[in-house]
Amino acid sequence: MTANIDTAMRRRLRRRGWWLFSLGFMLGVISAVWVTSLSQPNRDRGETASPISLEAGNSEVVSSSIAEVLQIADDALGQFRLSVDDYTATLIKQESIDAVVSEPNEMVIKVQSKNRGGDVDESQPMRVYLRFVQPLSVAGREVIWCEDLHDGKMVAHEAGLMGMLTVRLDPKGMIAMRGQKYPISDIGLANLLKKLIERGQQDLDNPNVSVTIKKDVEVDGLKCDLIQVKRSKPSGGPNDFSLAEICLDRSRNLPIRYTAYGWPVDDHAAENKMPLLESYTYLNIKTNVGLTEADFDPANPEYQFR
Repeated sequence: MTANIDTAMRRRLRRRGWWLFSLGFMLGVISAVWVTSLSQPNRDRGETASPISLEAGNSEVVSSSIAEVLQIADDALGQFRLSVDDYTATLIKQESIDAVVSEPNEMVIKVQSKNRGGDVDESQPMRVYLRFVQPLSVAGREVIWCEDLHDGKMVAHEAGLMGMLTVRLDPKGMIAMRGQKYPISDIGLANLLKKLIERGQQDLDNPNVSVTIKKDVEVDGLKCDLIQVKRSKPSGGPNDFSLAEICLDRSRNLPIRYTAYGWPVDDHAAENKMPLLESYTYLNIKTNVGLTEADFDPANPEYQFR
């Protein structure tokens, strides 16, 4: 009798073990598919236009120089460090990955700066929250990354049914970087200014670079200075561009748009035929809104993390 009971129990345990194994395997497959979809860009091989148009009108155009642009960017960064603790905005991002230009990705962002409290040394941990709005295929995707929270991992969930799964990824790891030009730690207005300064320093003594500034260019209703940096021939270095455009919100001294174009295959192609390399536009910027740790907590009831 005891032997029969033991045999039956072993059979039940084997069946339960197989069921748990199957469930775990299926969840693993679903998770792998989800992570792949999270890291893939939304590509449209025919899309090369910048996502936001510029209204230049009869703007005044003045000659400038890389040295002057560096001074403008350095002043803007210094002011940002002293006056901006956090901000929210709508970011429209478009990048060329392996010569394929993605669809414009629109997302709501929240950022706590590294210079909170006027810390010019930027010793505070940077924190970022993203919620994708467009295209519809990724609408609802959410991402959180903080230097000091969640073990430094990028916490993310996909849109739709895949939103049932939340993953934690190395922000600079292969999966998180797949289909991305830069890691999430490079996002934001301060980092945009730093990149402008870094790239400008590389061209400081380049005789093949010319600079102009157009005044009173409108971007989403804001009066901006449009800084255009043109190269007469390729530099051969990394991040090589034929034309770079920086829009600076004059009222707040904030960079709200950066767009760079590569070199056309046809030397006689018009400027609007230059292949887009990257474009980042920040709209609806609200500074010093009082973001807290709850804004970067996956348990926030306003978010959809599971």
